[in-house]
Amino acid sequence: MAVIVKYVVERNGVERMTFTSKKEADAYDKMLDVAESLEQMLSKVDVPLSEQQVESLALEIAKQKDEFLAVLKGGKPVATKKAKPSAKTNTENVTPLKEA
Repeated sequence: MAVIVKYVVERNGVERMTFTSKKEADAYDKMLDVAESLEQMLSKVDVPLSEQQVESLALEIAKQKDEFLAVLKGGKPVATKKAKPSAKTNTENVTPLKEA
């Protein structure tokens, strides 16, 4: 039998996410703290947003805080990294294209 340590991030009695490393759990918890602070800020802006929009916007800004900070400091937006296809692709069931 294996023993597995799990770190659970909980907010207001609700389990939000489970991690296998304390570092990842702490980072996620900190991101939720930032999102909560942003929600308070965004609820005071003079733009009509629903409660759900404020919550979603705050969470997205918190997830990408480094990119937002770079822009707010006068820098250019950081190009988002797109997932590159893995070097190992399964071509077993691929039919080669014939030239016309």
